[in-house]
Amino acid sequence: GMAAGDRYGLYVYPNSFFQYEGEWKQGRKHGHGKLLFKDGSYYEGEFVDGEIMGNGLRYWASTGNTYSGQFVSGELHGHGVMQYKDGGKYEGEFSYGMREGHGLLVDKDGQTYQGTFYNNKKHGGGKMTFKNGDKYEGDWILDQQQGHGVLHCAEGTIYEGQWRNDVFNGQGTEIHCSGVIYDGLWINGYPAAQAKKIVILGPEVIDVIQGSAITLHVQLQNEEGEVCECKNMFTDIFCHIKMFHNYK
Repeated sequence: GMAAGDRYGLYVYPNSFFQYEGEWKQGRKHGHGKLLFKDGSYYEGEFVDGEIMGNGLRYWASTGNTYSGQFVSGELHGHGVMQYKDGGKYEGEFSYGMREGHGLLVDKDGQTYQGTFYNNKKHGGGKMTFKNGDKYEGDWILDQQQGHGVLHCAEGTIYEGQWRNDVFNGQGTEIHCSGVIYDGLWINGYPAAQAKKIVILGPEVIDVIQGSAITLHVQLQNEEGEVCECKNMFTDIFCHIKMFHNYK
């Protein structure tokens, strides 16, 4: 049984903000118990010498978030699962209440990030799958794609190279789903060399068989007729060719 001075009991604090129900040892919360706050928030789990310490469950009435996992001196610290009210979920390492270390974050839109975190943010190396189906694997700095990374777009385009502020910046190679390749310098998501017109190389009349693919060899040229590559024109041009082909 329990030693003298150890007991199980309910204690309502004089300020009535807290209520504790559980095990005690020498006048301190110790063992398993439940601490209930006036706003409906609560902690249920292990206590050591009056402190929230060990494994437990914490619910915040103000946010609707629930955490299940390890605590150190009342703080989320160690491994745990945070269920966010909006449907998002984080499973992984925490440090003093923050997402820090390695973990998996699934947001309310079903987007997933698996990798390292710092100060609640995606930081270090990680893989992200976006809701449009795009996948990024590479470096992050405080929630932004920064450093080196590879993006596999849902429609087939691939970019590998340098990133800054979530977009292509620096040296990189884009293999467009049309087969067109741009390898060079990127500034804020666009190639440094900008194109003004598209030139289709080859015969003026191209035989098209209904339902079969056609191959076009194209050049993008600037106003002086010099060949250059341009990312933002590709998608529009090839989309129009495809539509024309399909509805012919």
